[in-house]
Amino acid sequence: MLIRMNQKGEGRLGCVMGVLLLCLALFVAYKLIPAKIQAAEMRDVVQDASRSASGKSMATIKKEIFTRAKELKVPLNESDIVITRRNEFIRVEVKYEVQIQFPGFVWNKEYDFEAENPVF
Repeated sequence: MLIRMNQKGEGRLGCVMGVLLLCLALFVAYKLIPAKIQAAEMRDVVQDASRSASGKSMATIKKEIFTRAKELKVPLNESDIVITRRNEFIRVEVKYEVQIQFPGFVWNKEYDFEAENPVF
């Protein structure tokens, strides 16, 4: 019987697969994090617009949101912004879609933000 003293039974495949999975996770995060930050900022814009709506016309509010979206480089059209006033409340809705490019496919991520606040 032949005895092999230097054989440990370890393989490098597990390490290579782990490094590949880590690289894949970092790449996906690199693509998704900017879109998530942009969406969080846009949500804040919508909430701020609904809070500060008293004394402003709906056209002014829409223009402020659209201008801020352009500054943030959000792919938003003016038709994607819907403002509704009912009695003592104002509701601001913004819907848009961001295309995130991955090798081999494009992921269309939809965002829909709503804010409703009382108008004094």
